[in-house]
Amino acid sequence: MTIWLREHLFAIRSALTHLRAAPGNFLFNVLVVAVALSLPIAGLTVVENVRPVSSQLSIEPEISIFLSPDMARSDATALSIPIKKLLKERNIEAQLSFTPKEKALAAMNDASSLAEVMNTLGGNPLPDAFILTLSSRYAAQLDNLSAQLRELPGVDVVQVDSAWVKRLAALLQIAELGLLFLAISLSVVVLVVVFNATRLQVVSHQAEIAVARLMGATNSFIRRPYYYTAVLMGLLAGGLALGLTAASLQPLNQAIAEFARLYASEFRLAPLGWLQSTALLCISMLLGLFGAFLSVRRQMARIQ
Repeated sequence: MTIWLREHLFAIRSALTHLRAAPGNFLFNVLVVAVALSLPIAGLTVVENVRPVSSQLSIEPEISIFLSPDMARSDATALSIPIKKLLKERNIEAQLSFTPKEKALAAMNDASSLAEVMNTLGGNPLPDAFILTLSSRYAAQLDNLSAQLRELPGVDVVQVDSAWVKRLAALLQIAELGLLFLAISLSVVVLVVVFNATRLQVVSHQAEIAVARLMGATNSFIRRPYYYTAVLMGLLAGGLALGLTAASLQPLNQAIAEFARLYASEFRLAPLGWLQSTALLCISMLLGLFGAFLSVRRQMARIQ
């Protein structure tokens, strides 16, 4: 155990010696890898912030049935009977709730951005309405059901309210697939950068490697410093990419806050958590190690 630890400590010191010999090249490679990693990290940050919002939204189909504004309250509440009859004929299980116009007006007044607008209207322009909540398995019947609901007497407008939520979920899925493709593509870029940087290191130390072999050094002993250099490159590049992404969120959140304020809501992009950040750092180090492994094996075989 002591010999194994001593060998790895020597490899780390040797790697640091190589870095002090050419710090500019190493830092430039770190910057290139960090820029490549920052793109998928930024995309992952956006997706992780949007996913909780989309998961909180109900994707159960909802149909809003707005009645004629001049319809009497007794006639409005009685309309629940033909609606339930229609649902029973189509074997659709749904939850039907009645929303009087007074309740709808109070809800709109609670929204600070709409209170002043509603006060200028003087009266209550909102109609009574029914909210029909269906299970997602009836999504295919929404169009036909909406058409039949429009034919009921006293019904003014029928609106499907949750279709946009499905579009948001589909858009989020497309973004995740695009992010995966981007991450794979840029991982190849990282491997190429590390591969080329390690190749140049091995070539520049070719005489040193030959002397080490004459002194009985094994291939594993010779390769370790290059592996540690690549791991350090991946660690620094991953940390820099996380830092760049976190720093870019501040001006972006200012623009988002102005946009969200127009809709009387609050939304901010938060940096990735420590668990996700640690996982990304490990991935960046593994990419550096794998790129160095491929490069060193290839160059050592050529030297032999």
